[in-house]
Amino acid sequence: MTGAEPAETTMDALAPVVRIVAGSPTDEELAATQAVIAAVLAEQAAAGAARVLPPVDHWSHAARAPRAIVYPGAGAWSASRGQRGC
Repeated sequence: MTGAEPAETTMDALAPVVRIVAGSPTDEELAATQAVIAAVLAEQAAAGAARVLPPVDHWSHAARAPRAIVYPGAGAWSASRGQRGC
């Protein structure tokens, strides 16, 4: 064993895996695809792209939307659903 083997194994483990599900691309098309994937991954790594999702604002959640006023009386319960005569 030499000291270079673990580094090669690490690079193989980090290489993107692409599965072709249709068609028969040429070697040039596969190389171009891998080059694009490698460029995107390098750009994200350089930008420190730890994908951060924006915080959820529960105050603007649809469940907090204003509702129609329910007036007490005969049929008020079914009228609050928006269905009359049920």
